[in-house]
Amino acid sequence: MHDADRSRDLAEIVADIRDQVPPGARIAFVSGLFNVLHPGHVRLLKFAAECSDFLVVGVLERIADPGGDPRHEAADAASTVHERFLLPSDMRLEGMRAIAMVDYCFLLRVPPVVLIGALRPDIVLKGKEFEALDNPEAEAVAAYGGKLSFSSGEMSFASFDLLERQYAGINGSSIAKPRDYPARHGFSVAGLIPALAKLAAMKVLVIGDLIVDEYIDCDALGMSQEDPTIVVRPIARKRFIGGSGIVAAHAAKLGAGVHYLSVAGDDAIADYGRAGLDALGIATTIIEDPSRPTTLKMRYRAGGKTLLRVSELRQHAISAEIAERIYRAAEEQIAGADLLVFSDFNYGCLPQALVDRLITLGRDAGVAMVADSQASSQVADIGRFKDMLLITPTEREARLALHDWDSGLAEIASSLQMAARSTHVVITLGAEGILVLAKENGTYILDRLPALNSAPKDVAGAGDSFLISAAMALCAGMDIWQAAYLGAIVAACQVGRVGNTPLRIEEIVQELERP
Repeated sequence: MHDADRSRDLAEIVADIRDQVPPGARIAFVSGLFNVLHPGHVRLLKFAAECSDFLVVGVLERIADPGGDPRHEAADAASTVHERFLLPSDMRLEGMRAIAMVDYCFLLRVPPVVLIGALRPDIVLKGKEFEALDNPEAEAVAAYGGKLSFSSGEMSFASFDLLERQYAGINGSSIAKPRDYPARHGFSVAGLIPALAKLAAMKVLVIGDLIVDEYIDCDALGMSQEDPTIVVRPIARKRFIGGSGIVAAHAAKLGAGVHYLSVAGDDAIADYGRAGLDALGIATTIIEDPSRPTTLKMRYRAGGKTLLRVSELRQHAISAEIAERIYRAAEEQIAGADLLVFSDFNYGCLPQALVDRLITLGRDAGVAMVADSQASSQVADIGRFKDMLLITPTEREARLALHDWDSGLAEIASSLQMAARSTHVVITLGAEGILVLAKENGTYILDRLPALNSAPKDVAGAGDSFLISAAMALCAGMDIWQAAYLGAIVAACQVGRVGNTPLRIEEIVQELERP
């Protein structure tokens, strides 16, 4: 809660702060004009927040009297040139309220030293430029055993806005939509848009491994002098729902009613996953398995590139008892479902006996089924998912399933289709796009679609977004060529930002409408 009420006196403000500070929490206090918020302010506030548990900011009502010391005129509020250029205090206060790391801010109408004596914060932070000057706060802080510190924060904090933009932004200008592919298959890009409305009427059941992805952005400090080791310093962390959880999240954002079945450990990572899925309105059945911690994949990044991935996981198969519980939950949800999605990361959530029973369940219920079985750093077999409407392996995953490292891609696609008895096969080729093997009028036809995003930021979520969007498009009545094209558009948007944030249908429509 923030205080903008000019009528309250200092004692009321201090009492209000004390009411909100948790017991035992350390208070940091920063004051200033904050006329135009800039990266220097953000660095200082970030540093203050890291030094404390509760950050209080006093926004000065007017320029302080420098007290005759000309050095203060250069240091005070970054040399504000004249009071007539000072923004109204309410505007400056509103700007400070927008900063999430600030726990309490208010309009400071008395000298900061007066507030410090009344509030007695554990630490008072001032800019580094004030360190060599006369600071009346020093005596006030010393009187009760607090600490006065001077810092300008870390230079790396100035890049926080850039980090945030790489997680949120999609650069549509880097996505090129080929016109020859739609022409070959008799559809228009704009014609896909009305069909998207049908996605909202679907019921989707997603089964697979729950994973949480953590992105740790670092400053690259250089090379160790003791051994050839890259040295980095973490500056920011973000977590995302990953694995089959992001497949469910994409489906929900596309408008479907989603039920998600998975297994997780008894830990905070699982709690994060459940909370995120709940926030998206996804119904979940996540069975607790104390023998396996929830999979956490940590990606250390610097300069927009991933340096290292560390995975905390267990890969043993779930017990027969847990497998039975998953089957019973699927049995309850299969009625009325339009689509059953197997999102397998091969960490033990989908043993073969359970897969076979679930496929029979889906087939008997007349539900369309699709599958992806990932093998980025593990062994997988997409061929064990029989009778799917669509499978979407990478080239490596397709070759692993067939134990064939010599045949051409066309033969690989055809052989995999026959081995898995899949209606359609899409082999994803990374920067080379996708290869589509589709059944049309009783004959299998092969076509290729190039990668649409020429400047991907993070390719980790491309396959998941392609799988669910193409699968839902097929269930909505699109043919495989339209569905693959839509899936490629969705994947191009997804790789245009860092991290697994589910795409909104409005973002997809915007890209389809773009020339």
